[in-house]
Amino acid sequence: MTLDNLPLFPLPLVLFPGAAVPLHIFEPRYRQLIADCREKESRFGIVRLPEGIAEIEIARGTVGCIAEIVNTEKLPDGRSNIVVRGAERFAFVSFVSSPHPYHVCNAVLLEDEFEIGAELDALAERVRDVFRRVGRAARTLADDPDPLPELPDDAASLSFAIASMIDIGLEARQELLSSPSPAARLRELEKILSAALGAIVTRAQVHTLAKSNGRGAHVEQ
Repeated sequence: MTLDNLPLFPLPLVLFPGAAVPLHIFEPRYRQLIADCREKESRFGIVRLPEGIAEIEIARGTVGCIAEIVNTEKLPDGRSNIVVRGAERFAFVSFVSSPHPYHVCNAVLLEDEFEIGAELDALAERVRDVFRRVGRAARTLADDPDPLPELPDDAASLSFAIASMIDIGLEARQELLSSPSPAARLRELEKILSAALGAIVTRAQVHTLAKSNGRGAHVEQ
């Protein structure tokens, strides 16, 4: 499906489907973009802008994510704080001429490859498990008693949810966003999380032991 005349907001971040991201809107052209979207109850696209690349140099085929405005706080000086939630992914095709001060583009909506089966289900369960173990250790290190967030059931949504919550570089985030395969995304996340697991659990154990003055406190793994 094609998207014609999609308002485009290039940013140094990657938005994933289902993820909520706060944005501070201060440039006049993007104030206008947000005002137009709110007035028309429409959406806009967020695409990652790599460092050193001009906005007009965004490459054809670059994958971005549709943003839906879910909350807006307008400030007295015209700036605003908003929260957007990621929806569908799209591939950038080209900029189009527009009377607006912000970029407008044509794009194509992207869909995942169709993947089902016991192997995918088992992979998703392994990724859930290692994410929870890493998450519990991270909560321990931060002295944060809050429970971990609920995770989606389906593999595709699960991969995007976990990718949005872990601390990885923008290149890695962009690769995950661009992948059309839920299984491939989950395999990459399993590799990333498994590599971090041992070290973060050990740090959490040391942290807990230090807080207990060596009295044998235990960190759940």
